[in-house]
Amino acid sequence: MDATRSGALVIACGALAHEIAALRRLNGWDALDVQCLPPELHNYPDKIPGRVREAIEAARNRYAKIFVAYADCGTGGRLDALLEPLGIERLPGAHCYQFYATAQRFSELAEQEPGTFYLTDFLVRHFERLVAQTLGIDRHPELIAEYFRNYKRVVYLVQDEAQSDVAYARSIAVRLGLEFEVYTVGYGELATSLTRVAEERLAWPR
Repeated sequence: MDATRSGALVIACGALAHEIAALRRLNGWDALDVQCLPPELHNYPDKIPGRVREAIEAARNRYAKIFVAYADCGTGGRLDALLEPLGIERLPGAHCYQFYATAQRFSELAEQEPGTFYLTDFLVRHFERLVAQTLGIDRHPELIAEYFRNYKRVVYLVQDEAQSDVAYARSIAVRLGLEFEVYTVGYGELATSLTRVAEERLAWPR
């Protein structure tokens, strides 16, 4: 640890804000600072590395440990190209569906039916704004058949059963004309990764 800096920072996708807050509360990770970037960046993955770089540069002189709570998220390896030379870790996998479900389980789901549209608790809460409005299917429902013609089912990966909305997720599947399945997966590798970062922070000398 660099003695001139202290503390640990998680630079996170805003789509994980609710889940990270729940984990911090549950585990008492008060010493773990979190900075969330706008969740809308998921619609513009080419902008993610640049925004993450800005956040890192602004924080590097203040924190001994920085962890990036993004998967690759459609950056095509550009996020890794930024982080690896800096020695900064990120969440495992290609996207949040994979690290929530864990790599093995997601692989099984994808192999079972490649034409799957995945939902998380966050996407269910914000489906209208981030999916329906962005794609224009709220105004032009006739576009659904074109956008989703290669999909067969909707799979809802539930993080927190108490906060989930299975009924609304099912209504999304009906709206898209797809079959519906739901699996409770919890926080998956998000919890594993943040636990490691928090435990490393607690192990630092005071």
